[in-house]
Amino acid sequence: MIAIGLEGSANKLGVGVIRHPPKGGSAQILANIRHTFVSPPGEGFLPKDTAKHHRTWVIRLAKEALNEARVSVDDVHCICYTKGPGMGAPLQSVALSARMLSLLWDKRLVGVNHCVGHIEMGREITGAQNPVVLYVSGGNTQVIAYASQRYRIFGEALDIAVGNCLDRFARTLNISNDPAPGFNIEQMAKRGKHLLDLPYTVKGMDCSFSGILATIDLLAAKLEKESIGWRDEITKEVITREDLCFSLQETVFAMLVEITERAMAHVGSGQVLIVGGVGCNERLQQMMGMMANGRGGSVFATDERFCIDNGIMIAHAGLLAYRTGFVTELEDSTCTQRFRTDEVLIKWRE
Repeated sequence: MIAIGLEGSANKLGVGVIRHPPKGGSAQILANIRHTFVSPPGEGFLPKDTAKHHRTWVIRLAKEALNEARVSVDDVHCICYTKGPGMGAPLQSVALSARMLSLLWDKRLVGVNHCVGHIEMGREITGAQNPVVLYVSGGNTQVIAYASQRYRIFGEALDIAVGNCLDRFARTLNISNDPAPGFNIEQMAKRGKHLLDLPYTVKGMDCSFSGILATIDLLAAKLEKESIGWRDEITKEVITREDLCFSLQETVFAMLVEITERAMAHVGSGQVLIVGGVGCNERLQQMMGMMANGRGGSVFATDERFCIDNGIMIAHAGLLAYRTGFVTELEDSTCTQRFRTDEVLIKWRE
C-alpha cells in the first residue's frame, strides 16, 4: 500500500510518500519533501503568513513528491493529513488541500494526530520496540508510554513547550530563524562556558518553562545594558550571550531528563525514544544517553529528516490506521488545535 502525507501544523510544510510492503517488513520511504516559512530575525511566524505559505507551496510539493517517488495518482491508496494539534490557520490550509486532492483523485482521507505521527515514525526508523517517548517540539512537551492501545501521557509542560521557550529566547537575542531558532541557540550554547543559576521547575511528572524564560530574558536585558561587560560574581569572567544559551539549554534539558527517568522507572522500560523538532539537539541526546546508560538502557533518536515536522510521518501513521480500516469521511475532515496524544486508539498495536 502507498500513502501520501501532508503536514503543516506550524511553519514547516511537508509532503511525503511511503509504501508498506504487503507481507510486512520495513516501510519504504519514497519521498520526503519539506519547505519552511522563515520569519525575520526577532520575530515569530504569524498564523496568517504561515497559512499563506502553505497554500502557495502545497501543490508544488505534492507534484515533486510524486515525481521523486516515481508513482502515479492511481498507485496511491489514501491521502493522510495532519488533523491536529497545531496552529489553526496552517492546519486549515493543509486540511483544505487534502480535501481538494481527495476529490480530484477520488481517494479516501485519513486524519492523523501530529504527535502520534512523530512517535510512529520514530519507532519505524530507530527500531525501538516499546520505549518511553520524550516528545519535545515548539508546541508540545510530553513524556509518553504505550499501554492498552493508547499512548499514555505521564508528564507534560504546564505552560509553554520547551521548543517555544528556546525559540522565544532566540527572538530576545534577535537570532536568525534560518534554518531554525532552536538550532542557532544550540550552536551558540556549544560556545558557552558559565552555567548561570536559573529556575528549575519540576512538579511531579510535569515541567514549567515560563519562569525560566522570564528570568533568562531579564539576564539578557542586563547583559545588553552592561556596556563594559557583565562579570560573574565568583570567577570575575565576562558573561556572554553564549553563556545564556548554554545555561538555558542545560537547565531545561536537565528537567526533561529527570521526568523521563522517572517514567522509565515507573513502567520498567530500558529504552527512550526522543521525537519532535527539539529531539535533533545533540546536547539533549547526550544528556539523555548519560542517564539511560546509568540505568543500563539505551536512547533512540533520528536526524532532522524525521525529527523536524515532515510529511512522511503523517503518511506512515495514516497508512497504519488505514490498514486497520480507519478512514476520515469528507464531512468529518476537519482540523483542531487541541488533539491530545492519548485520544487516539492505536489499533495497529497489541
